[in-house]
Amino acid sequence: MIARYLPAALRRLFKITVPSRPPAYTLIDQPGQLAPLLTALSRVSELALDTEADNMYHYKTRVCLLQFLVGKEVFMVDAQAPLLKLDALWEALADKHLIMHGSDFDLRLLYDLCRFSPRSIFDTMLAAQLLNRPRVGLASLLEAHFQVKLSKDSQKANWSKRPLTQKMLDYAALDVWHLPALRDILTRELERRGRLPWLKQQCEAQIKAGLSGFAPRDENAWRIGKSEKLKARGLSVLHAVWHWREETAERLDVPAFKVCNADRLLTLAQAADAGDSLAAILARVHLGRRHERLLPTLTAAVTLGLERDPQTIEVRRKRRRDPDAQPLTQAEVELQQKIREDRDRLAQKLSLEPTLIANRTQLARIAREPRALDEILLPWQAELIRSMPALQGV
Repeated sequence: MIARYLPAALRRLFKITVPSRPPAYTLIDQPGQLAPLLTALSRVSELALDTEADNMYHYKTRVCLLQFLVGKEVFMVDAQAPLLKLDALWEALADKHLIMHGSDFDLRLLYDLCRFSPRSIFDTMLAAQLLNRPRVGLASLLEAHFQVKLSKDSQKANWSKRPLTQKMLDYAALDVWHLPALRDILTRELERRGRLPWLKQQCEAQIKAGLSGFAPRDENAWRIGKSEKLKARGLSVLHAVWHWREETAERLDVPAFKVCNADRLLTLAQAADAGDSLAAILARVHLGRRHERLLPTLTAAVTLGLERDPQTIEVRRKRRRDPDAQPLTQAEVELQQKIREDRDRLAQKLSLEPTLIANRTQLARIAREPRALDEILLPWQAELIRSMPALQGV
């Protein structure tokens, strides 16, 4: 316990980490309990926000818990409480600046939930990436800056299960407790390196991306992994067992991977391609504790795939009118390679992950249409790419 009271510099020197004490918090899970949170929000222009979801336990992801640090008060809202109406909460948050960590998933989740989108954000994960931190997870950053060791026990907990345990709530409270202090540290470093405008652009792009929510599955979603290497018989079986898995997962209300992971689906399809019998195909996989219960419907699905005329499976439609879907010409491939080499050298000089400047897809688009640089990249990225030798005179 003495370690907790040592100065932070000494704890860093001797690599001492201590578990963080959870802050006091208010849990809101009944009608009429929102008033203190709404009052607190009316006094501030910014707050820290995090969410907990149940994507590891249910077919459709749901928001289970909302954590807020407003001033020095922590509020946690049970988003699954059946009688709790949150319209006033979303309205109160509309004009606030949010401090978040790894906001992409949260923003998409909240937009799908109630079409909420924030005015502005500071994402501490994006900030850490722009500072080239080797580990950008929240637990790693808190340990590095505050010598706080967060428990990992609740990271994969079932947040849809009620009642929430004291341990889970303590963990959730800590997710927002340190965010303002972490934001201040990262802000100072970004200012020193002249990268604060970069972060602002990244955060604005993150908000815009969140407005699309989670993309619905398209007609080619079943073409997983290396399915392009399958022949007609294997494709037919893969189509059948993939749809069986989705229907089963939805019926059982579990994530699809908990019914049968992608590797097992491909194993079934590959066995079909190899000419195996129905029994031999089914012998290739085991579905764990649900195996005996699910085997009859899996057998029916594989049988359906084997008996189906492969010609009836719709051919993957290519977006012929989309220029980005067309292969690059040889000249464009050579230009792409030169830009990649310039990017990598610049990234090393700036101590940045190269894909932060431009990822593979963006490099291909730039090689195809260099004059569209400002449409493809954020302003800070475009400025860096434009100065590269590969694009001079193009």
